[in-house]
Amino acid sequence: MLAKPTLLCAIVAIACAAGGIASAQTFPNRPIRIVVGFAPAGPADVMARLIGQHLTSILGQGVVIDNRPGAGGTIGARAVAESDPDGYTLLLANTSTLVISPLIYKNVNYDPIKGFAAIAALGTTSNLLIVNPALPVKSVRDLVALARAHPGKLNYASAGIGTPPHLIGEMFKQRLDLDVVHVPYKGGGPSVAATVAGETQFSFENPASSLPLVEAGRVRALASTSDRRSSQMPDVPTMIEAGIADFTSVSFTGVVAPAGTPGAIVERLNAAINVSLQSPEIASTLVKLGVDAKISSPEEFAAFLGAERDKWAAVIKAAGVRAQ
Repeated sequence: MLAKPTLLCAIVAIACAAGGIASAQTFPNRPIRIVVGFAPAGPADVMARLIGQHLTSILGQGVVIDNRPGAGGTIGARAVAESDPDGYTLLLANTSTLVISPLIYKNVNYDPIKGFAAIAALGTTSNLLIVNPALPVKSVRDLVALARAHPGKLNYASAGIGTPPHLIGEMFKQRLDLDVVHVPYKGGGPSVAATVAGETQFSFENPASSLPLVEAGRVRALASTSDRRSSQMPDVPTMIEAGIADFTSVSFTGVVAPAGTPGAIVERLNAAINVSLQSPEIASTLVKLGVDAKISSPEEFAAFLGAERDKWAAVIKAAGVRAQ
């Protein structure tokens, strides 16, 4: 027979579970809020609003987009982590909010793993290794040989310290033991412009912004960081195909809820998001943004998040990266 305190705990647990099942059966019965830790009109905001429109249709309740920009998305993430775990407050999460920022900022005041319940991935974006066309290289191997022949002489641009292009560059340096110099800029636009102008020799850029420049001959694309060739750039090899073993990097976007959100609600949201991702409208928009849609279960998304954190934690530690 259970002791009285243990029996009481069991009764409370059963009551909470029953309450969770009941709430899941009626979910949602009021509007859902998706917090975006970035300014309106950016890629994250566009994706949130597009997904929100489809969730409204599927779930029968309105979806409100709440932009809370600042500190690499951590302001919005913290607000969601502190919200009630009832499925009505969600976070449009990405590589910055759940992986990089918690690793490079001293105090984000939320646990990126324990503070959230993974719901679903939306998509991933790879990067293009581009070089200034005047650089005498035609392949990744050529670039590596040139860097080794002239240590400390080649510069690579990024959108700023701690951004994916910066960390991909650091991984490139570490994997191949290269002496190249990182030059941070204030955003992706100036970073791409620096490589076009020859201020820097190469960079790892978003395909959406760099592909038109490749097509115009203003930069040369050497490789993609994805695990397979892009349908938009079928002639551009992956880094692995270019001879760099196990070199892949993608930035992700997904949806998470506060930790403790009932599993049935998580599954309901996951199913609705996965249906949304299969709509022609979302598919075409994601292609324009350079995003590969990803259908996933909550468990698959959670495993992906853990693997990404382990991967970039090692790169960040080795490079000594800290937010400025």
